[in-house]
Amino acid sequence: MITQETYSQSFLQLLAQQYPSIQAASMAIINLSANLDLPKGTEHFISDVHGEYEAFSHVLKNGSGSIRRKIEEIFSNSLLDDEKRNLATLIYYPEQKLPLILKNVENDAEWYRITLFRLIKLCREVSSKYTRTAVREALPDDFAFIIEELLHEQESVANKQEYYQSIIETIISTNRGDAFVVAMAELIQRLAIARLHVIGDVYDRGPGAHIIMDKLLDYHAVDVQWGNHDILWMGAAAGSEACIANVIRICLRYGNMETLENGYAVSMLPLASFAMETYADDPCERFKPKVSTDEFTQSEIQLMSKMQKAITIIQFKLEAQIIQRRKHYGMADRLLLDKIDFDNGTICLNGQDHSLLDTHLPTVDPDDPFRLSEKEKSVLERLRISFANSERLQKHVRFLYAKGGLYLIYNGNLLYHGCIAMNEDGSFATVRVDGETFEAKSFMDRLDRLARQGYVASDPEQKLYGQDVMWYLWSGAHSPLFGKKKMATFERYFLADSATHQEGKNAYYALRDKPETAVKILEAFGLDPNTARIVNGHVPVEVKKGESPVKANGRLIVIDGGFSKAYQDKTGIAGYTLIHNSYGFLLASHAPFESTQKAIEEGLDIHSKTEILEANFTRIRVRDTDEGRQIQAKIHQLQALLAAYREGEIKEQ
Repeated sequence: MITQETYSQSFLQLLAQQYPSIQAASMAIINLSANLDLPKGTEHFISDVHGEYEAFSHVLKNGSGSIRRKIEEIFSNSLLDDEKRNLATLIYYPEQKLPLILKNVENDAEWYRITLFRLIKLCREVSSKYTRTAVREALPDDFAFIIEELLHEQESVANKQEYYQSIIETIISTNRGDAFVVAMAELIQRLAIARLHVIGDVYDRGPGAHIIMDKLLDYHAVDVQWGNHDILWMGAAAGSEACIANVIRICLRYGNMETLENGYAVSMLPLASFAMETYADDPCERFKPKVSTDEFTQSEIQLMSKMQKAITIIQFKLEAQIIQRRKHYGMADRLLLDKIDFDNGTICLNGQDHSLLDTHLPTVDPDDPFRLSEKEKSVLERLRISFANSERLQKHVRFLYAKGGLYLIYNGNLLYHGCIAMNEDGSFATVRVDGETFEAKSFMDRLDRLARQGYVASDPEQKLYGQDVMWYLWSGAHSPLFGKKKMATFERYFLADSATHQEGKNAYYALRDKPETAVKILEAFGLDPNTARIVNGHVPVEVKKGESPVKANGRLIVIDGGFSKAYQDKTGIAGYTLIHNSYGFLLASHAPFESTQKAIEEGLDIHSKTEILEANFTRIRVRDTDEGRQIQAKIHQLQALLAAYREGEIKEQ
């Protein structure tokens, strides 16, 4: 039995302010103890969304198919397939689907009556894992009392049946049916998933990263493991000029100006003016964006080409400056502008001369190639201010810092986006800084701290150091977010020899298939390899080639299957998501999502195949989770307070 001596008198006095009597402390212990025996909530893992907001939104709404599975379980023998599909679509998109359904309904009141009872029945099922208090907190204000009454309907009590029927009839007769359907649908969506884990890369090629971030801001329980593209935008928001240049270059390369200009109101006018002046007669063929003429006019493509070239050269200069001031990054091999022979139009790499595909470099001074011109400095300063003043971007980045990190240990599992840098022999790669050696967890912890320093530090030197680390996380050889030996941006633009374009994956990606690798990593993070799993993203699983997302005998699961449309030809699917419920792990593979419009109008759900990775004979309870351990700690504190009350150490209030 815990006694009051376990905790200090001052701590118990503070606790007594919240629980001022023996009765209050006792009731809290009873309630908390009961919570421990509830089934654990459903965790939803999603990764590498890359700005594809429509597909992301749909997977979020359907809980990777979990809502449809519940509909099948509950209504398998009472509804036709079309009715199940329409009910699912109504839950995903209630406001849009309602008018389409009602257009073909003869008796509105009867439809509302039937539909509301179905929604209540489904909601009662998905809410069964939660305490009444937790459900109450999720209820919409307008209908909180009514929904709570209906969810706890006592069907066996005859004198209550007319009461519940009357509630439904009154909702219909007062024309509140639509609003109630929407409220129930949104409540079902919320209760279907207890916690969302985003395993990195909200940002990149897709047009709606800002829309996804808005949704995450409003999500009831979420954490984010930073991806390489996320850290790049975070660095840009923090003021890292190298990160800013990379963000803009990538947006221009893939014609994704929606997030930059419309989403975050970052003005491209300074760069456009500079590019038009500097490269007026240069076609910039090597810098044509990867877009079609259906999306952009020839004039727009020409302008984006010039802008991309201008920001790319600026990027190379800025990166070289970081490499020179941070010798310990060990990236001297990426200093390239000084290797150019401007007279012959060649560059010497590893003792071999290569002809440049583009030799028009008017802003590069052969005598001081890494120096920014005054006009380049002016452009950069105006871009930096634009990023800093974007309220929406800064709000999103603050959220990523508050809810995110380089890795997360949650319910005994290890979540991270990229890799744990390793050597070919299976040992962890080490990095030595200021006489200290870092590897695996200690390296991740250091980088996480410095990335935060780059955003919040008040000391200019500390802030710059942190911002440089954010760029290193984007492209450094030992970066746990990058996972390659080099980023061959220069080679891809300027050299024809494809051998120079090879970036070389870290040994981790060859070793992660082996059970001993997963065991080594889990033990390094203090986890039990017999029960823990690693959930990983970053590199798309090439299903077309027979690659499996389940590796290391099930200890490591890769859930990047190609959410981004750009990768789907290569992967053959449109992403993996993972569900961890009270019965075990389920892996869902998804077919490409056509459009929100088709989902609403035709009831087209994302076709998903579900594979059971782990089925527990004994259902996992809250007591077996991180939340359960927190509850146990709270119970121990309350038991100590109770003992203090009963022994007269603390007075009841």
